[in-house]
Amino acid sequence: MPDTPPDSQPSNAPEWSVSELSGALKRTVEDAFGYVRVRGEISGYRGPVASGHAYFALKDEGAKIDAVIWKGNLARLRQRPEEGMEVIAHGRLTTFPGKSSYQIIIDRLEPAGLGALMALLEERRRKLAAEGLFDEGRKRALPFLPRVIGVVTSPTGAVIRDILHRITDRFPRRVIVWPVRVQGETSAAEIANAIAGFDALPAGGPIPRPDVLIVARGGGSLEDLWSFNEEIVVRAAAACSIPLISAVGHETDWTLIDHVADRRAPTPTGAAEMAVPVRADLFANLHDLGARLTGHALRMIERRRQDLRNLGRALPSGEALLATPRQKLDLAAGRLVHALTLNTRRHHQRYDALTRRLLTQSPANRLDRSRDRFHAVAERLEASARIALSRKREAFTGRAAQLTPLLLSRRSEAGRERLQTLAGRLLQAAAARTSAQRERLGRFAVLLEAYSYQGVLQRGFALVRDEEGRPIRNVASAQAASSLDLQFADGHFIVGNGATSPTSNPAKAKAKGGPARTQPSLFDD
Repeated sequence: MPDTPPDSQPSNAPEWSVSELSGALKRTVEDAFGYVRVRGEISGYRGPVASGHAYFALKDEGAKIDAVIWKGNLARLRQRPEEGMEVIAHGRLTTFPGKSSYQIIIDRLEPAGLGALMALLEERRRKLAAEGLFDEGRKRALPFLPRVIGVVTSPTGAVIRDILHRITDRFPRRVIVWPVRVQGETSAAEIANAIAGFDALPAGGPIPRPDVLIVARGGGSLEDLWSFNEEIVVRAAAACSIPLISAVGHETDWTLIDHVADRRAPTPTGAAEMAVPVRADLFANLHDLGARLTGHALRMIERRRQDLRNLGRALPSGEALLATPRQKLDLAAGRLVHALTLNTRRHHQRYDALTRRLLTQSPANRLDRSRDRFHAVAERLEASARIALSRKREAFTGRAAQLTPLLLSRRSEAGRERLQTLAGRLLQAAAARTSAQRERLGRFAVLLEAYSYQGVLQRGFALVRDEEGRPIRNVASAQAASSLDLQFADGHFIVGNGATSPTSNPAKAKAKGGPARTQPSLFDD
């Protein structure tokens, strides 16, 4: 047929309604693919839903097909389907006219191994677990009543509204939201940066530091939740010093951040319930505890009052209690008079004995005995002194007899000879020392002459000074000076004020007071 528009040429093609065409397609697909075996990875698993059926998709690297397991077949399966599981599905292919899509109705499932994503997830989980990031000992308790709650989630989804609504209903607290994308290429980096950013907030800063964090997202397939399985997010959650609650997906969804978080909530609403208690319940509990405390106190007081009354009835009367002590007091009073008389007699006897001892040891008697001992010691000392003096006098007389004039002259002669000997030795030592010092001085004079600038002048150099005798070291200083003194090896040469004057000694020239002989200046043009 020629390629012409349908409205320009009549056609005898039958007319189909949408339902008829969908039904024909459905029969065609079911006839052509009555029974098939399909291998793929389970993705987006939802089931069983309220009706008892299970819905998900089978996918591989290049395609994806919807799948359904009816309630009866789902109950007979040996292996329950799970997200990410690679399976071989047995069933029939059909279409769903309500969505103009095709799907497979599965009768039987056989496990075919974990899919690529699940294998990667399992490998990453084992690696992080080996590092100790999932240890229970690292997990911290949540604060009972946080003042500030930080939430990391999308600001446009239903998750944040559920969390805010639940916190407001239970116990209103201040909530700070760090908006991030929870799905996509950059979502993992945004989530990790948000956790680290909350952790870096200083206490007492302009933005209050949260007491607890909630990382939340709604449900989805394994691909949708993959950002929360990224290593950067898991490590950021592990390094966070703020207690963290993970609320990613629904109750059946598990991600790696759930293992490292301090608490895992089945839903974002459950995370809000974990974060704050119910204020009404706290008030009721407090009122109940107060009532219980008051009742317990009243019952205890009444019990103690009753015990006191019982003890009071069991006690004897006052007369009975005082009868025995009163009788003992009377007996003691009778014995007291006799004891006092006996005690006084004993003290008198002791006093008499002490008086007799005191008389024998009186100060006057002791002074007399000491005086007698002193006189005896003085007499012995005087006799000893006379004997010692006599012995010294005899020794002195003997020594004086030995000091004759001849002996004294001999000793003087020996001393004179010894003095002359010492004087000779002293002169020799002084001469040697003077010669050594003279030689040392000569060496110093040679060194001084070698280091003196006079030697430099002998080699053709000159020393330049200004009018005050200060050395000139550069052209600027020479131009600033009014006159210059040039010292050569054989004398001085003064230059300045438009005249020059040679002299062998500038100091002598100044002393004479006469003006120096003028010559043409070296600096004149």
